[in-house]
Amino acid sequence: MSPASPSSIPSPTVAPAGAPKGARIIAITSGKGGVGKTFVSANLAAALTRRGLRVLVLDADLGLANLDVVLNLYPKTTLHDVFTGKSALDEAVIEAPGGFSVLLAGSGMVEYSRLTPEVRTQFLNVIQTLAPRFDVILLDTGAGISDVVLFSVSLASEVIIVATPEPTSLTDAYAAIKVLAMQQKRRHVRMVINQTLRPGDGRAITGQLQQVLERFVATDSGRPLRLIHMGDIPADPSVREAVMRRQLLLLQVPGCPAALAIGQLAGKVEETMLARPA
Repeated sequence: MSPASPSSIPSPTVAPAGAPKGARIIAITSGKGGVGKTFVSANLAAALTRRGLRVLVLDADLGLANLDVVLNLYPKTTLHDVFTGKSALDEAVIEAPGGFSVLLAGSGMVEYSRLTPEVRTQFLNVIQTLAPRFDVILLDTGAGISDVVLFSVSLASEVIIVATPEPTSLTDAYAAIKVLAMQQKRRHVRMVINQTLRPGDGRAITGQLQQVLERFVATDSGRPLRLIHMGDIPADPSVREAVMRRQLLLLQVPGCPAALAIGQLAGKVEETMLARPA
């Protein structure tokens, strides 16, 4: 069977049948690769864990997974083993540095680069099984707007798009946001701007993207998708050092500007995205 088209992906505004219960599911995605999406996912997980939350990061980049590289982990069991029936799901969920849990995907698995019905079913079953065990699940998706990425994002109640100030990153971020508005009927998307040079740059970039959306992207409701600026992560040489050492920035240099910004981001995520109604 051919892979499902993006238009067939369930809209998050109406929960699909069998929608995961329990954890708040947040997709962390990007229009372009290389903008620090996995770095943000891993360090945000560590920061949320410090705040007393039970956190799982699921490597949803099924074809080009690299969360294991960022965390310097060498898993014996991956999501690929679960999908193929070689291992039980519980064997694949391991603890990462920082105290949160991770479910790693096998890198270079060509069979997962296309969204087959089998992959959809297996992926959804995994999330349904794990959701009751955690407060928050971060889906570290692939970059772009492939059907696999869009399906992963469709399972999340909230979406954070990571971008940098570079024109190519912003162009691709706009393309991803447009798809989320048109095909997934998202009413809002949250933005994190990485590698900013000056305070306020990220908020200004988010505002510029909002203006473009209001001018060029029409939605069914007639209202433009709203971008919510969650914060900036400043350009910081400590980030590159931590990435090269395959260590979490929050553990290696917790007082550096980028680490402090991620801590602030975690606070904002908890306050605005994880609060449950009384």
